[in-house]
Amino acid sequence: MRYPADDDPQFVSHAPGYWPAEAMQKWSDAKWQLRNRVDSLAGLEERINLTDEERGGVLLAGSKLAMSITPHYFNLIDRDDPDCPIRRQVIPRIEEGWTAPEELADPCGEDSHMPVPGLVHRYPDRVLFLVTDRCASYCRYCTRSRVVSGVGEQQLETQWEAAFEYLERTPAVRDVLLSGGDPLLFSDARLDRLLTRLRAIPHIQFLRIGSRIPIFLPQRITAEFCEMLRKHHPLFISIHANHPRELTTEVRDGLGRLADAGVPMGNQSVLLRGVNDRVEVQKNLVHKLLMCRVRPYYLYQCDLINGSSHLRTSVAEGVSIIEGLRGHTTGYAIPQFVIDGPGGGGKIPLNPNYVIDSQPGRVTLRNFEGKVFEYPDPTPMPAEAYDALHARVD
Repeated sequence: MRYPADDDPQFVSHAPGYWPAEAMQKWSDAKWQLRNRVDSLAGLEERINLTDEERGGVLLAGSKLAMSITPHYFNLIDRDDPDCPIRRQVIPRIEEGWTAPEELADPCGEDSHMPVPGLVHRYPDRVLFLVTDRCASYCRYCTRSRVVSGVGEQQLETQWEAAFEYLERTPAVRDVLLSGGDPLLFSDARLDRLLTRLRAIPHIQFLRIGSRIPIFLPQRITAEFCEMLRKHHPLFISIHANHPRELTTEVRDGLGRLADAGVPMGNQSVLLRGVNDRVEVQKNLVHKLLMCRVRPYYLYQCDLINGSSHLRTSVAEGVSIIEGLRGHTTGYAIPQFVIDGPGGGGKIPLNPNYVIDSQPGRVTLRNFEGKVFEYPDPTPMPAEAYDALHARVD
């Protein structure tokens, strides 16, 4: 079956670009992509014109968060533009060495919500399972830069059996999100074993995987991999695309295989200065995501990660982007703008204020065009009557 995105001129291939023509013979091999990642200053200087800020950032990266960029993703970079939105996401800059007073090593307070190492239980009915500390490429704004890539200040020490035992004795948990690092770096067989073990716990209803690999390494999303995932439904995947240029034909095709395998997908973007902090860029991104059958899910305010101030926008800019989308495109295309409360507060949604006034019996509202409407607001039902009604309904 063909879909409209299959013929959309917005989707283009970027292979092989910075690599010799003979690399095309191996370009679709995910293992070749991983073996040929750009992970050194020499590898960068061989291919693009670095700024002094980037060169200093690369030298710093060995002690903070490693640099590693797959050939597929590297080919999206503009060789001569230091403000390229792809380049800003994966090439270190010297500003990463500057720590603002408000920044934190663990901005989401995950370490303080670990009942066992590697398992974060912050919300009542769901857990975050950190299954690896490695990724195909490393985002310079990584929330877990303290543990990811193997060169940070901490080491990820997941206690597998203790985590499974905790899940087995905690029936409130119905939803497990696999993250890290990137779980899709696991082989099909290893990921299959992990999902099977979790599926054997009766009260776990939903499994989710958070992954940037469909964007960094779409060659990993094979037909065989998608067929394996079919065994574990209901299974959801959250991908992470920040800019429309990231949605190439290879990415589109990989996402299509996942969708055809019955995997619902949502996208989680991070709002980043100079990358996607304009309404036009966000609108192009969310439209392309829908063409790939991916629902825009969250737009995150960039966390207070050490060394990320050069990438953070103001909260007002994020609210303004949502305002620029609401009413101007389909509701399916509009993500929820959220801040992860510093220190472990969880996701806090932010929206433009459409309520102008609220009085007993009346709410005054404005729409996306600025037009004002009054809604007759019913008087709340007394608590006793409410309880009696629902006692009958239940």
